[in-house]
Amino acid sequence: MPKENQYSHISSNARLRNTTAMILAGGKGTRLKELTSSVAKPAVSFGGKFKIIDFALSNCINSGIRKVGVLTQYMAQDLITHIQTGWQSTYSALNEGVHIIPAQQRVGEDWYRGTADAIYQNLDLIKRHDQTERILILGGDHIYKMDYSRMVNFHVESGADVTVACIQKPIEEASEFGVMGLNQDGDIINFVEKPSNPPSMPNDESKALISMGIYIFNLDVLDNELKQALNDPNYKHDFGHNIIPSLIGRSKLKGYVFSEKGHPGANGYWRDVGHVEEYYAATMDLLAPTPELDLYDTSWPIMTSQVQRPGVKFLFNEPDRRGFAIDSVLCAGAIISGAQIKHSLISSDVRVEDRAEVTDSILLPNATVGMDCKLQKVIVGEGCQIPDGMIIGFDAEQDNARFTVSENGIVLVTNEMIDKLVEGVVLPLKGESEATA
Repeated sequence: MPKENQYSHISSNARLRNTTAMILAGGKGTRLKELTSSVAKPAVSFGGKFKIIDFALSNCINSGIRKVGVLTQYMAQDLITHIQTGWQSTYSALNEGVHIIPAQQRVGEDWYRGTADAIYQNLDLIKRHDQTERILILGGDHIYKMDYSRMVNFHVESGADVTVACIQKPIEEASEFGVMGLNQDGDIINFVEKPSNPPSMPNDESKALISMGIYIFNLDVLDNELKQALNDPNYKHDFGHNIIPSLIGRSKLKGYVFSEKGHPGANGYWRDVGHVEEYYAATMDLLAPTPELDLYDTSWPIMTSQVQRPGVKFLFNEPDRRGFAIDSVLCAGAIISGAQIKHSLISSDVRVEDRAEVTDSILLPNATVGMDCKLQKVIVGEGCQIPDGMIIGFDAEQDNARFTVSENGIVLVTNEMIDKLVEGVVLPLKGESEATA
């Protein structure tokens, strides 16, 4: 674990010792399409060597929060393995550490029916920690750096029963989130989950104030509200749909506006990478000369399970096969064999073969791109092997017939899709109009 840094200024404070973090990591993640066909969304690779959940976990440790539970459910094995190998450094005498909490049908016969139900079914485990006074609830599918200790201080000093972290987003994006309104004192006065016509901010019609899916609840308030909610026939077992709106006017709800002030990175960067477009955009953000999300900042490190691999290797310097990369990030174990990489992210243990050209793309761990391939705006799934000569990202009609294509033309390719092509199920491998085998 890292040494204390400039942001962990109250890591020994009793407020943090009395706070338990619960990371919701059990969702199916259907909006990430085939990237989550065999793994939970928080276990999807991001940034070359990380998993999405590493950001919430790193924020907890860097913030000084040492009691962390990870609630798993859907396709959890890869996620569990990742946490066991990289995160289970515990302090048993203090009941501290990162703990995996699998879905166990602890209440009734149902699996988790929503975000609120996931917490409700594990309240008895949380109560076992005598010092826990409040619960910090986090999503496992967001990319950002945040000092949670500042939000905890805000929550306690404002006398709030519930605090919801929020951030400004363009109004056209707001319907994907919970949209909230604050009065001049910072109290939450309205909250609507994923509205079709989101209300704008009073002083800026182009933006809305949206929930980041980060909540702090006083334990007694949450316990009582979750039990009462079960009596509501319209209860959807969800914080955004039910719990937060129902508490307005009955408890003290505060909005914590996330901005650059006092937080690592000093720019208020936050992205929900729950669907392909945002996942791609967040990855491309890393390639900027001065990225908004700086993974090179040693004062607030993003940690992960480290795999011991050699450095990146570039091969050949011949006119028709010269290995190089421009405006790109490449990770350990990658081999660029006479290929051209432009504005792309190359993950660990990727191999790109002779005369291949990869532009504006994401190659996930252990992917291989064959000789003479051309890829543009493509996400290549983990372990996927692109056959020699394949052209992807240049013919929209053909890409749609063979692969998964997003609204903005991002092409997602997995091994399962390649296998179907090789078997002659759909269109031919190359860009030409050859007959299907």
